[in-house]
Amino acid sequence: MLSAYRIEKYSQEFETKTPQEIIEWAVDRFSPYIAMSSSFQTQSMPLLHMATRVYPDLPIFFIDTGYHLWETLMFREKLAAEWSLKIVDLYRASRWDVFVRQRARTLPGEDPNLCCYLHKVQPMQEALRGYKAWISGIRRDQTSVRAKAKFLELQKDGLLKINPLLNWTKADVNRYIEENNLPKHPLYEKGYRSVGCAPCTIAIGVNDDERAGRWAGRGKVECGLHTDMFTKKDLTELSQEFQTEVRD
Repeated sequence: MLSAYRIEKYSQEFETKTPQEIIEWAVDRFSPYIAMSSSFQTQSMPLLHMATRVYPDLPIFFIDTGYHLWETLMFREKLAAEWSLKIVDLYRASRWDVFVRQRARTLPGEDPNLCCYLHKVQPMQEALRGYKAWISGIRRDQTSVRAKAKFLELQKDGLLKINPLLNWTKADVNRYIEENNLPKHPLYEKGYRSVGCAPCTIAIGVNDDERAGRWAGRGKVECGLHTDMFTKKDLTELSQEFQTEVRD
């Protein structure tokens, strides 16, 4: 395991490295105990393209919340076939089935934090058990939370989160997509610049912030995978963030 000193040192060095160099470093050090997560939206394409060319057998975690837009699922299937991706679908724990089915239509709107925790955070926490490193596609220019991120972030359980695109901008992403002729999400040209679950995603204007269409008007900008919520594995630690009373 890397020491905190080495992690900080590498993070500083990675400020001047290319994403490909960071991915190569991560794969050399951690494979086969390394995985990547992807939401299969347009801005996900550069990292997905880079990482799977460095390590074709890289497990790609896709969180199937059950609320995805149909276009996202079809896009994911198309890329999986064309790029020979090793996709691992993640689902909420079955113990929540009855609870969620009773609130399937209302939960995303009434309690989006709980919905994200059950459908995204918990499945990812469980999937990463046994792995040493997790490649994420977050960028500092996306949200105020991500602006504070580092290239390497050690989780409480010892998992190392790696953010190769951290200092890229939206312009960098678009440039890479055009230079490599990468496909775009089917709804991108219709104003869906950042695509999440159907109940919590809307189309936005050309000049709007990239993530303005996510949880619009709900005072929420993150699903929890990249916040302190991800470090909480007990519902009692998060009870104040939920509107609905729920017990594990």
